[in-house]
Amino acid sequence: MTIWLDDDQQAAWRKLATVVERLPGVLDSQLRRDSDLSHFDYLTLAMLSEAPDHALRMTQLAERTSSTLQRLSHVASRLENRGYLRRSPCPGDRRTTNAQLTEAGWEKVQATAPGHVATVLCTVFASLDAQDVAALDHVMGKVMQTLDADPPL
Repeated sequence: MTIWLDDDQQAAWRKLATVVERLPGVLDSQLRRDSDLSHFDYLTLAMLSEAPDHALRMTQLAERTSSTLQRLSHVASRLENRGYLRRSPCPGDRRTTNAQLTEAGWEKVQATAPGHVATVLCTVFASLDAQDVAALDHVMGKVMQTLDADPPL
């Protein structure tokens, strides 16, 4: 027997699916137009900017960007060629690689962040009150727990 979504689930699912499809394009368009970065480029630089010494192992950076090492490596090469990050062997474990934000990368994050934050505020949070934000955080946390479950459903 096939199990279907009930009417409330169907309505919520359609809204979530629309957000999942449309939001990345909105964020990517603003970043490309204003900063010549993709959303994933910016996310990579932003995660490094928040790390101690602006550096992370590539495996940690992949986790923080919800990416595969292969995709991250490709993006890191592009960002390295633009002078925004550098990769080097990890001093404590030569089998792993660190990524570190360069001064130019730090300046790029600082210049890019205000426009990105304004877009997120306008697109996601402008119509939400504090209770909505708390509910969004709660619901997304539950969805992420399911996505992170081992093994996934």
